[in-house]
Amino acid sequence: MTLLEARGVSKHFGGLLALDAVSLSVQNGEIYGLIGPNGAGKTSLFNVLTGLYSPDSGDFFFDGEKLVATKPHVVAERGIARTFQNIRLFGNMSALENVMVGRHLRTHAGVIGAVLRNARTRAEEASIRSRALELLQYVGIAAHANSLASHLSYGDQRRLEISRALSTEPKLLALDEPAAGMNATETAELQKLLETIRHDGVTVLLIEHDVKLVMGLCDRVAVLDYGKKIAEGTPQQVQHDPAVIEAYLGGALA
Repeated sequence: MTLLEARGVSKHFGGLLALDAVSLSVQNGEIYGLIGPNGAGKTSLFNVLTGLYSPDSGDFFFDGEKLVATKPHVVAERGIARTFQNIRLFGNMSALENVMVGRHLRTHAGVIGAVLRNARTRAEEASIRSRALELLQYVGIAAHANSLASHLSYGDQRRLEISRALSTEPKLLALDEPAAGMNATETAELQKLLETIRHDGVTVLLIEHDVKLVMGLCDRVAVLDYGKKIAEGTPQQVQHDPAVIEAYLGGALA
């Protein structure tokens, strides 16, 4: 079953064509990789998908319905959560508090409940805290729950971002270069985590420059170059596609 579909999505920035009629489909329950050289349009596609930019043309369909370009928090409510290429945590808040912030997307207390602090609000806050702790345990950093996010190691900050995204209960988790800056051990641990996330029912859409990680992890891969999709298929199919080899000059896929 198709969870996410892009149909002819284009986006200009002035005279620059960042996305040129990109179409792709992500199936429910798979890990789908999006690769390409720098400037290929990968992050632009993420930003259009998640409501940061509006497309000039084309449409997205998510979970059987048209996904109209709208505010990012509305996209998150629909069931799409994302992380960013540059870490965007609340550095002066604890790891636990960072996850709790994400969890508030699914709460119901509202302003009145927050002011009155009634029994329902207190129970909901306790539930938020409990779930946040579970998610920190899930990604392997529960021991750092009370540590400031800014004090965590780089790899643990990446894991914290993922746990915060998961706190919104997404159907699709979109990750923008989660392995950037990681060493080999951290990358291997990340791969195991993403496999677990998929196993537990969340579809993963992955932008990543670590081609070895993508080829060893993803079920299918699409390749962008100068805003166009030049290939799509299994990792093996993509690695042997002449257009892909040319785009990477034979280096990254050798």
